[in-house]
Order: sequence, then C-alpha cells, then structure tokens
Amino acid sequence: MNASALIRSRGYLPHWESQRAIYFVTFRLAGSLPRDLVEALRSESKAIERATRANTTVSADHERARKLRALIQKAERSLDDSLGECHMRNPLVAKIVADALQQFHGQRYDLFAWCVMPNHVHVLFSPREPYRLESILHSWKSYSAHRVSRLLRRTGTFWQREYFDHLVCGQSHLLKFAEYIEANPQKAGLQNWPWVSSLSPRPRAPVVPPANSDSP
Repeated sequence: MNASALIRSRGYLPHWESQRAIYFVTFRLAGSLPRDLVEALRSESKAIERATRANTTVSADHERARKLRALIQKAERSLDDSLGECHMRNPLVAKIVADALQQFHGQRYDLFAWCVMPNHVHVLFSPREPYRLESILHSWKSYSAHRVSRLLRRTGTFWQREYFDHLVCGQSHLLKFAEYIEANPQKAGLQNWPWVSSLSPRPRAPVVPPANSDSP
C-alpha cells in the first residue's frame, strides 16, 4: 500500500503523518536533555519546517535534514545516560507509564513494541481511525503525568512537551525499530529491566516517503 505523508508541527519539531502508518516514537521527562542540544534541535527543525512549507528544495535543505537526523540520534543516545530526574527507576512510576501505553491497545491503536526507560519511553505503534498520533501521545502523557504526580505528591512539568517520531517506511525499518526498542535497556546498562515488551506478530509496514524515517 502507498501512503502519502503530511507534515505537521508542534513546538519545535516537524512531524510526518500518514494514514494507516506505523510510528516509532520517543518521549521523555522534562529536563532529560542538555539545554544546548535542545536549542540546536529547535533551530534546525524550524529552518527545515520553513523550507518545507515554502515548497523549496536547495542543497542547504538536505544538509539541514542530515544535521537534524544526526542531532535526533545524538539526543536518543544522550537519553540513555539517564540525565535529570529518572522517575521511571521507581517501579510504581514505571508501571503507571507501561499500563498507560497498553490501556487502549487493540482499540485506539495497535502496539507492536514498547520500552519504559528511566527518563524516556520508546513506542512502536499504529493508530486506528479516527485516532491520530498527536492525540494518542497526549493521552499517554496526560494520564500518566496526572497519576505519577499524585503518587509522588509533586507539582510542575513531568513530560517534555515535544517528542521524536519516525514514520516507518518499510519492513526493514519496522524490524530495526523493534529490535532497537527491545535492546535499549541492555544497551543502556540496565540488567533484568522489566519494563520492555515486544508484541507479535508484527504487520507488514506500509510504504511511505522516507522524509523522517531514519533508523535509530
């Protein structure tokens, strides 16, 4: 199946969406990335979004896209260093987040693989109509933040507003993302980490333009 991708923006990262698509998404706790890295992501993303909306393509745009991909990969590696408050090291908190991910599996979305790390979360999933990527992410984050804040008797921002998402553009990417999620705890030095799962069988991924679909 061919699916056309549309660009959407929230905050400082452009997001690509497609009907019946599969997404690899990373969302994180507030304060879990260095400020200079966050600012670099914001700067490059805004420039790419302006060029995309202007429907222009020049060599500088390709270089910015390459730089943005490298920055996102650097950010995902940095998250494994467990900077900032790592609330999901608390099993009670991790369970709240894991339960939120699984709550509407098979109803609002199909969940293929997920991992709750100490300061971030990876999910590989496909929304079901009429639900969209943004609304599903909002539901996960809003519900879990409310429950965790009540549990820990804390106030303030829990999740960072933005998130990283990759539009899966083929079966090879689908399998790479699933393997990345499953291996992430061990790669980050977390032995016998229980908050990781892979659901199968995995479907055949739709073919979409490779705009934001680089493997981790």
